[in-house]
Amino acid sequence: MSYSVGQVAGFAGITVRALHHYDAIGLLVPSERSHAGHRRYAEADLDRLQQILFYRELGFPLEEVAVLLDDPDADPRAHLRRRHELLSARIEQLRKMAAAVEHAMEARRMGINLTPEERFEVFGDKDPGQYDEEAEQRWGGTREYAESQRRVARYTKEDWRRIQAEVTDWTERYGALMAADEPPAGEAAMDLAEEHRRHISTYYYECSYEMHRRLGDTYVADERFKAFYDSTRAGLAEHLKEAIAANATRHGG
Repeated sequence: MSYSVGQVAGFAGITVRALHHYDAIGLLVPSERSHAGHRRYAEADLDRLQQILFYRELGFPLEEVAVLLDDPDADPRAHLRRRHELLSARIEQLRKMAAAVEHAMEARRMGINLTPEERFEVFGDKDPGQYDEEAEQRWGGTREYAESQRRVARYTKEDWRRIQAEVTDWTERYGALMAADEPPAGEAAMDLAEEHRRHISTYYYECSYEMHRRLGDTYVADERFKAFYDSTRAGLAEHLKEAIAANATRHGG
């Protein structure tokens, strides 16, 4: 069975002109001609066209496509393996691009004025706006939320670097405190809880002791926050919650 140039163009979603060009340069020469001299394409021609379009989709120039398809040492299985490798590489590339765009979208919602490269440089694989949409739903109408949005909109890359460095340093010190078996109601734990509250007040919004208590409850009740804190040291979320409560009591809050 054979097909006309118009039929093949319709099957493949390309123009008749493109098929004529492929014929002219010897990339895809139809196997048959009608009595009137019109091009007729066999099933083998369609298989070759499919491979041509695949490589073209990946950005190969026609000259390289011809070399790939006419390699005397290649067999159909080799072509399939190569196509699989190329597709896998393309999928990974697209996945990374999608992740970059997602980070950019989340950061934009937070008002973080950084380029995608700067966001990855500062935050790495941590999503700076992971809970932004939920936070807006919970606290979008509060003074604290509005103040946080106003502040973060002004932060530069260096500001975010400094904030991240402080978070990392605090987290390491809290983990060391737990390793030393310091109790949540001890002076050392309460001091770090107070430092935690002041960090929020400095960079996001004025965090009252009452608000800090509520945050501490959230760190344990919400599995995502619990997992975040416990990833540093098992039980850190619960320990911090108790230290926050003890510190608030110490300050009459």
